[in-house]
Amino acid sequence: MNQMLQDQDVQASQVQTPQAENAPDTPANPPTPEHPHFAKPQRVAFVQSSWHREVVEECRISFLKEIEARHITNVDVFEVPGSFEIPLHAQLLAKTRRYTAIVAAGLVVDGGIYRHEFVADTVIKALMDVQLRTEVPVFSAVLTPQQFHETEVHYEFFRKHFVIKGIEVAEACANTLLSLERLRGQVAAGIPG
Repeated sequence: MNQMLQDQDVQASQVQTPQAENAPDTPANPPTPEHPHFAKPQRVAFVQSSWHREVVEECRISFLKEIEARHITNVDVFEVPGSFEIPLHAQLLAKTRRYTAIVAAGLVVDGGIYRHEFVADTVIKALMDVQLRTEVPVFSAVLTPQQFHETEVHYEFFRKHFVIKGIEVAEACANTLLSLERLRGQVAAGIPG
């Protein structure tokens, strides 16, 4: 009887193994999603602070890759000294009417002289004001970690985090521009919302 159980176990495992081998292969790279196209060309300004450039630039790199996948290839990059300088640049860029969106990226850390929460709060509020005054959407990847120490561990953690933020801000930018394009088209056509 024990032999029968063992034989059945072996047969069952042999039956499962070929099924697993014949299962569809998982692709090494998942298929690239199809993103909708825009009716009109889009132009985006990317304003990056140079404070902790080696960390913040990861956001720009991943943003540019993701935004191109979403059919936006006209991106102008601007660099400012720190995050505090981003809102004025964003406002001037919005007023040119050359850009359909503006993206801001920076890292605000506690420098010991001032409260970094104050700077971050001021920057975010100012970016919102620019957006509402000009009707040009402004997206923020200005991050304010509670703790940032100039150690390799923290640098590496935030470099990886900014890669993710770059992808997320590209997605938000493209989706918002698509939504606004659709909405403005409906308004121009007199279609009620």
